Amino acid sequence: MTVYGNFPGSRPRRLRTTPAMRRMVAETRLDPANLILPAFVREGITTPVAISAMPGVQQHTLDTLRKAAVDAVSAGVSGIMLFGVPADEKKDARGTAGTDPEGILQVGLRAVREEVGDDLVVMSDLCLDEYTDHGHCGVLTADGRVDNDATLERYAEMAQVQADAGAHVVGPSGMMDGQVGVIRDALDQTGHEDVSILAYTAKYSSAFYGPFREAVGSSLKGDRKTYQQDPANTRESLRELALDLDEGADMVMVKPAGPYLDILAKVADSVDVPVAAYQISGEYAMIEAAAEKGWIDRDAAIMESLTGIRRAGAQMILTYWATEVGERLRRS
Repeated sequence: MTVYGNFPGSRPRRLRTTPAMRRMVAETRLDPANLILPAFVREGITTPVAISAMPGVQQHTLDTLRKAAVDAVSAGVSGIMLFGVPADEKKDARGTAGTDPEGILQVGLRAVREEVGDDLVVMSDLCLDEYTDHGHCGVLTADGRVDNDATLERYAEMAQVQADAGAHVVGPSGMMDGQVGVIRDALDQTGHEDVSILAYTAKYSSAFYGPFREAVGSSLKGDRKTYQQDPANTRESLRELALDLDEGADMVMVKPAGPYLDILAKVADSVDVPVAAYQISGEYAMIEAAAEKGWIDRDAAIMESLTGIRRAGAQMILTYWATEVGERLRRS
């Protein structure tokens, strides 16, 4: 081969020559502390219930939830986000099981705090959808619309009972206007000034939530397009971000993660508070399904997807692989 002068003068491949070299110059690093485990606790079961659309994920009993929390601590995971799955007969139009101090989520929160104390950041999903017989995230008007302001009153009650049960962080996910401010006031007025709010700031109306509906036993009729964000919009998410920060959000989230990395990057570049992203059920299910077919390398795809979310700006990633990946990172 003829060499012309010192061409090529720049050889970026020199920094890719060995695994040790690539590790040394890596710009983005995943750590177990970046990870948060979403977990489902179901009322009235004595053994865990597998979620068919999410292989490896289950609805927990209180005992298996406790074990999952301990395992997460051992893997170096930072947090656990709890979702309650009440008995069907306890669902009603106002989602009263969500504000019952003995409701399944509150019982689960107490169980996890008793088991791991402050070794794990215990987070609670603050939304009515799991507890309503219509499956929407709020109270409905007579003509079937979600009543924003009536729903805020319910969220204020939920915040108090979840904090009383031991939540370090509440995660309002309903996308009601003004929810962060109302929840902050409710927490402060009931002696829970130290409880943080992780705002679901940019929560898009996504087709990728499908498996989650099975996981929480959703009773949804219709869709949530009047309150979750339109996938076509960007500026809307930045407006929501400004409002959440003004109302007192301690941390902000983009959900889903993978299809919205552009939004995640814009949010991360715009704020000085911690940023989270939720790798949701459909993202999980796609990788698991493709891997089961032998079409992709499962472990490599998991790590690549999480690294991409981290690279886009997420300091915290909610992922159903949190404990598994945390253990893998600790071994590496």
